[in-house]
Amino acid sequence: MKKLLMGLLAVGVVLALAMPASAFDSEFGGYFRARAYMQNNFSGSDTGAQDLTRTDMRTRLFYTAVFSEDFKFVNKFEFNSTFGDVNTGGEIASNTGNRDIFRIKNSYVNFNLGSFNFMVGIQPRVLNRGFLVDTDFAGISATYKAPGIDFPFIWMKAYEGGQGDNANDNDVDYYALKPTFRFGNSSLTPTLVYMYSKDATKWSATTGDKKIQVYFVGLDADVKFDSGSVWFTGIYEGGSVDKIRTGWTLTDSVDVRAYLLAVGGQVNIGTADIHGQIFYATGDDTGTADKVEAFTVPRGQMYYWAEIMGYGIFDNQVSANACADQISNTMAANIGVGFKVSDAVKITADLWYAKLLEDTKFTQAGTLGTEIDVVLTYSLMKNLNLDLVGAYLFAGDATYGGSNSKNPYELGTRLSFSF
Repeated sequence: MKKLLMGLLAVGVVLALAMPASAFDSEFGGYFRARAYMQNNFSGSDTGAQDLTRTDMRTRLFYTAVFSEDFKFVNKFEFNSTFGDVNTGGEIASNTGNRDIFRIKNSYVNFNLGSFNFMVGIQPRVLNRGFLVDTDFAGISATYKAPGIDFPFIWMKAYEGGQGDNANDNDVDYYALKPTFRFGNSSLTPTLVYMYSKDATKWSATTGDKKIQVYFVGLDADVKFDSGSVWFTGIYEGGSVDKIRTGWTLTDSVDVRAYLLAVGGQVNIGTADIHGQIFYATGDDTGTADKVEAFTVPRGQMYYWAEIMGYGIFDNQVSANACADQISNTMAANIGVGFKVSDAVKITADLWYAKLLEDTKFTQAGTLGTEIDVVLTYSLMKNLNLDLVGAYLFAGDATYGGSNSKNPYELGTRLSFSF
């Protein structure tokens, strides 16, 4: 597969060079980051089993062929490497061409026909701020555009069952409607997503689930004003899932009844700001085996929050039992301040509190802890930024299972630029 992708990329470059210069315009861009960080006491015990010191990098290169205002071909390529890692091309005398570090992040055609915009291929999409979806996917989106409204229909191919008798039964598909209505400085975005599979047992994201008929009904509300902004997101998850009980030949159908609520905002005061947010995502009550009450998105959800409990800038691991970017069975609240010291320096400090709402098979409900995050961002020059990060979690019983002998902490730096 990797050789095929590299071959296609080479063919694309050759064709671009061979075509007349007047045939299309080219747009180039990209992003680079290099990070060095340490994460200690993340394992939920004092064994140091997950203690980590690491340096890594990411490069993204963007190329767009612009044939007209109504017709573009967009490509984004990504390279990742951990310094010194033989598997990612980071060791001395590495031959990165033979390492599994390259991927096509996006490749899609973007064109307009009248009032409709179409995007076909591997493309990005955000639904409900990432509480539902924030990812790249293979599929099609068709958006009707009019003054004050965008109305997209989106098809995401989550899993392809393959070829053969009844292989289509294993397909998993997402279908979404996401209209946005704008009213001056305010907007409302209702969302409807339907996830379906006749037999999802082959998809690794839904092990043990057979027939899936799950829907998400959500709403985003945004209001901007002179000195800040406020936002709200609410999502209800319903439908049914056929679950195969372990050791049984019987498949039970269970109802899905879950929800997520989130609200946040920011107030600007001169060169400073005060910001905050709260989110609440339901978990499963251990006494209700006949229904699913945990807010769950099998794949596609990505919502970063605290540095230690919610991935943050160094998204390698999170503290024990935290939900990371897959928001479920968690209530979290944040208050923070940002202060622009000068044109080149900004300091942001955040306080987070989080807890698990329900007991699960592996964890008990209770406080995950209170986390303090401090980020200093220094603009070295135009487009080139240096972040210095420090984070400390005063861990609760839900993080350590009743033993909080050592608290997680994180220190690191990130050099980044975009063009």
